[in-house]
Amino acid sequence: MPPSASKQKRLAEKAAKQSARQNGTTSTSTPNDSAPGSMSHTPLTSISAANSTDDLTSMAKLQMATDRSAAGVLVSDVKGRDIKIDSFTLSFHGRLLIEGAEISLNYGQRYGLLGENGSGKSTFLQSIAERDIDIPPHIDIYLVSGEAEPSDVNAVDFIVASAREKVAKLEKRIEDLSIADDVDDAALEAAYEELEEMDPNTFETKAGSILHGLGFSQAMMARPTKDMSGGWRMRVALARALFVKPHLLLLDEPTNHLDLGAVVWLEAYLSTYNHILVITSHSQDFMDSVCTNVMDLTMKKKLVYYTGNYTTYVRTKQENEVNQMKAYNKQQEEIAHIKKFIASAGTYANLVRQAKSKQKIIDKMEAAGLIEKIEAPRPLRFHFEDIRKLPPPIIAFDEVAFSYSGKPADYLYKKLSFGIDMDSRVAILGANGAGKSTLLNLITGALQPSQGTVSKHAALKLAKYSQHSADQLPYDKSPIEYFQSLFFEKYPEKDAMAWRQQLGRFGLSGAHQTSVIKNLSDGLRNRVVFAQLAMEHPHILLLDEPTNHLDMASIDALALAIKDFEGGVVIVSHDFRLISQVAEELWEVADKTIRNLTKEDISIVDYKKNLVKHSEAQLEKAKLISKTTTKGKT
Repeated sequence: MPPSASKQKRLAEKAAKQSARQNGTTSTSTPNDSAPGSMSHTPLTSISAANSTDDLTSMAKLQMATDRSAAGVLVSDVKGRDIKIDSFTLSFHGRLLIEGAEISLNYGQRYGLLGENGSGKSTFLQSIAERDIDIPPHIDIYLVSGEAEPSDVNAVDFIVASAREKVAKLEKRIEDLSIADDVDDAALEAAYEELEEMDPNTFETKAGSILHGLGFSQAMMARPTKDMSGGWRMRVALARALFVKPHLLLLDEPTNHLDLGAVVWLEAYLSTYNHILVITSHSQDFMDSVCTNVMDLTMKKKLVYYTGNYTTYVRTKQENEVNQMKAYNKQQEEIAHIKKFIASAGTYANLVRQAKSKQKIIDKMEAAGLIEKIEAPRPLRFHFEDIRKLPPPIIAFDEVAFSYSGKPADYLYKKLSFGIDMDSRVAILGANGAGKSTLLNLITGALQPSQGTVSKHAALKLAKYSQHSADQLPYDKSPIEYFQSLFFEKYPEKDAMAWRQQLGRFGLSGAHQTSVIKNLSDGLRNRVVFAQLAMEHPHILLLDEPTNHLDMASIDALALAIKDFEGGVVIVSHDFRLISQVAEELWEVADKTIRNLTKEDISIVDYKKNLVKHSEAQLEKAKLISKTTTKGKT
């Protein structure tokens, strides 16, 4: 059978290049506009792609790498697309996080990484990205772990430069594979396929479409990254990761800093990702739509794999645990019965022989490994203290208008009139920049209206959680030391044990209470903030993106605490599940006013369906949906 047309073309290219080499005129393809940094042998993080190689070995990164220790053996084919590492062990700051686990990542699959706050999920992703265990160099890795570097380059050019660099790397790999003495046809075909998927002719259009999906206007796309806030630069870093489509994409809480519309768009986009994706997320909806598999980092420091999305994982895990407990109880009953017989055997010769035989049965069971009892995690329960009721309305907006400049032409809001009382359970929806956080600041009094009045009950106490609250914690103190210093004057009678109990109510126990805050995970730091808010005994809780970095159990505990709380709650969140659990009213911020969706009989499910429909239409129009995609399994 004659070779295929594509193979004939490659053979011709190989012959031409070999001829050129013999004539001393070897040529290599270079990018037209190469971005500084490298993507070939180092993980392209949001920092590493923007900085020089010297920056990659900065003191901060060196310290983190020193504090982290990993061991394991790569057992997958070094030329293959899959990644398999046996006997993987990981520790951080001397604490063992993962021990003797198997890492198994198959090309074309999308993995949801689960684990309790502080279990080591982020450290695990960092270890893979930094190649603590050698991963073949043809597998490019991208971990979105920080913001894009502030510079004079705009968002589109920033993304396109990285894409051109990847094209150059692919072209170089294709050249090397083509002229090899023993051509690896499968690897060559894969490289050609990846190059075709990049499609340099559509770079600017595709970059603009991804940025638009993440909430950028045309004006913002043209703005230098140095003029963007940290949240928007984080989106630029995420957009670049999505555009470049690395072999292995690692995303740690990618929905943080995104509004509901951008979350739904990202959900739709990632559900078509056809390389390898490993993602941590606190959103069940998001993981249900995106993931084809689940990796569970268990309390026993192992990685357990499940086929299917998050909902399937929960169902399968429950069934497995029920079956395991049945088998455990049956085995324990059998062992107890045998031991009872052995104990009653006495000194009769025939019974002694039977007893020894029975003992051998137990010995064989133990040698083969006894069935383990399921250790249920301690139930997590947050608690906000009850407080004396105040008569409504305790907060009243009357014809309020606001702009940061004070000028009517710049009004972000106008003619706002509404009330909030201790029975309110309000979720504020809307795009980033529409004014959700501004509204919370008007409620607290951090901002004053340009027109109209905001009236509050004289005895009103407010407590506000923001997505940056944890950044304000003293990183050099432990949670107990922080509470002792913060509340010494207000609660002089409380000792260390009382603060241990308060922190324990929010899932911080044992070593976490005495560890310095800088060594805690982001999720555990957020729990410290919630424990602090509870001590302020507020009438109204204002929660701005409270689910960021929390695990699923923590979000459920937070939802239950909000339900039990006798005060009012106003929440801004991109977590549809939390909103559906706690919100009784939906307010959409748009067009300089507030639209009460609940009064229009629009539920959060209806709201998301509309966003999904819009996002899918955007992706289809921009031709961003991958041709070969494994759908999520339910």
